[in-house]
Amino acid sequence: MFYRDFQGLSLSALGMGCMRLPVTDGADARPDEAAAARMVDEALANGVNYFDTAWGYHGGNSETVLGRALASHPRESYYLADKFPGYDLSNMDKAETIFERQLEKTGAGYFDFYLFHNVCEMNVDAYLDPKHGILDYLLRQKAAGRIRHLGFSAHGALPVMERFLDAYGAHMEFCQIQLNWLDWEFQDARAKVGLLAARGLPVWVMEPLRGGRLCRLSGAETAALEAAAPGRSPTEWAFRFLEGVPGVTVILSGMSSEEQLRDNLSIFRTEAPLSPAETELLTGLARGMTAGVPCTACHYCVDHCPMGIDIPKMIALYNEHRFSGGGFLAPMALMAVPEENRPSACLSCGSCAAVCPQQIDIPSVMSDFAARLAR
Repeated sequence: MFYRDFQGLSLSALGMGCMRLPVTDGADARPDEAAAARMVDEALANGVNYFDTAWGYHGGNSETVLGRALASHPRESYYLADKFPGYDLSNMDKAETIFERQLEKTGAGYFDFYLFHNVCEMNVDAYLDPKHGILDYLLRQKAAGRIRHLGFSAHGALPVMERFLDAYGAHMEFCQIQLNWLDWEFQDARAKVGLLAARGLPVWVMEPLRGGRLCRLSGAETAALEAAAPGRSPTEWAFRFLEGVPGVTVILSGMSSEEQLRDNLSIFRTEAPLSPAETELLTGLARGMTAGVPCTACHYCVDHCPMGIDIPKMIALYNEHRFSGGGFLAPMALMAVPEENRPSACLSCGSCAAVCPQQIDIPSVMSDFAARLAR
């Protein structure tokens, strides 16, 4: 295992994310506690010292299962991260209740790392509203030693992250973002890494394999990687890419089996970031995999839309939603958009398409997007 420095702490480059623990009978809310405990033991024995959980993982049971698995190990032998669940707006006035319950569930006594969870378009207003007192409460816990380091995770777009950092950046010590070779350009992760570097914040990585999607490549994609580095697995390609991204400190992997854990451990025995040519190979593959509606965001269409729809933004969300086969990102982002400005509000008048330099049939895209969201 190799390590990265964070304020004098030596953190394992591989962190164990506990959102995808092994489960019983396929039920996400029923983690297999014995299997999870074996994985935690093996991870610690092989140098992993960072464990990440959250209030909502596994139907609220991840914190409890992880806490029990860690209980047999000295508290100083690991770093534990948990999060305030602001992805649910009904939690905004419950910071104290939730935090106390999280300490009880994990039995940890304190959290080494604690995050504002999933800062995004739908909750940034609430997170920043002083009436909820979330930041003030968490800073008091930090002063009391019950939180050692405070940060945030973000699925929101770059402007959302900028807004959060403008307000709370002086108190943030790290940031966790979705980062992998496919999203380097597709979700503008490159710009997010640049923003965090400019703010002096190290990067924690979530979704390094994009939920396993980067392990399930097509025959042609796999052949291209095999030709460049015979014997290197798609999983190793993904992790080696991240090793070369400046600022990356902890790479969280949501491992669901002991086999996956061992595979990850074997990769993290050595540090071997990709060459520039290998990085370019991956980004080229990513462009081909994510090719969708070819919007260039010129915004000519917006000026001609009678409903005021931010069409380039909607097309970007449409491309993500279509590539992912659904998921939560697009619906989550649209929660912050008034109904009269969503794809379903499109009148199919064609004014936008008439001025589109790319000759995109925008009304058809909006119609398909609305239908996909309805399903």
